[in-house]
Amino acid sequence: MLALLVLVSCQMDNSEAENKSVEMDIEETEMNRDSLKLKYYLDSIYEIVGLVDIQKLDSSILIDLRYAGSNNFLGLVLYDSISTAYLQSDVAERLVKCQYYLDSVHPGYHLKIFDAVRPIEVQQQMWDALDSIPKAQRGKFVSNPALGSVHNFGSAVDLTICDEHGHELDMGAGYDDFRPIAFPSKEYQFLQSGELSQKQLDNRKLLRQVMRSQKFVNIPSEWWHFNAYSRITAESKYPAMITETGKFEKRSVARRVWENAANSDSIAVP
Repeated sequence: MLALLVLVSCQMDNSEAENKSVEMDIEETEMNRDSLKLKYYLDSIYEIVGLVDIQKLDSSILIDLRYAGSNNFLGLVLYDSISTAYLQSDVAERLVKCQYYLDSVHPGYHLKIFDAVRPIEVQQQMWDALDSIPKAQRGKFVSNPALGSVHNFGSAVDLTICDEHGHELDMGAGYDDFRPIAFPSKEYQFLQSGELSQKQLDNRKLLRQVMRSQKFVNIPSEWWHFNAYSRITAESKYPAMITETGKFEKRSVARRVWENAANSDSIAVP
């Protein structure tokens, strides 16, 4: 009799476990379905302003959006909806050609994207988080949202290179590393001090070589950041992403600031 009770109890436990497993599978399926619906919605909204999912053009380009998770300098999830890299279509096509070029010089190597289009509302969060840095210096790390970043127009990309095993090449400093050792403009200083190795510098040079093949321009303070266009050109060509759920607008703030600066004897124009 005792053995029978134990058997029935075990059967009930197994049945409950199976039911819970089924419930979890249903919840996961519903979450995946909701995620796909959101992705379809974003794709359709973004397509109107010319933004495309880079992996639809080339799935060999890897994605690790740092602001879609907490692995970033703020330690916060900043993207609620964006889960892959979107760029303006002509910029995305140029990046695909960069991947072709990389594969031709190092078969099996892949570009890996950390950030692409970025909403101005997120730009503002990042700007505010660095309020301990004077505004004049802060722009080295995060563009002033009042002017807009090239990221906001889907015309800039943060990225690195992975080898044939999927391992990121050693660049001597991590992504969103604000230390001077991350500055391309200071590389030879750190090479001479021994803090940056020749191999690390060569890896950075490879990334620049690949990106320059399609006229992407690196900036002096971030080895990972490349612009497809200047901010003024991007602003004239594309609307800015205000929110990730689909609010865009044409902006002219940066152009007015630039024109005012150009007409002023007291402000230098870079």
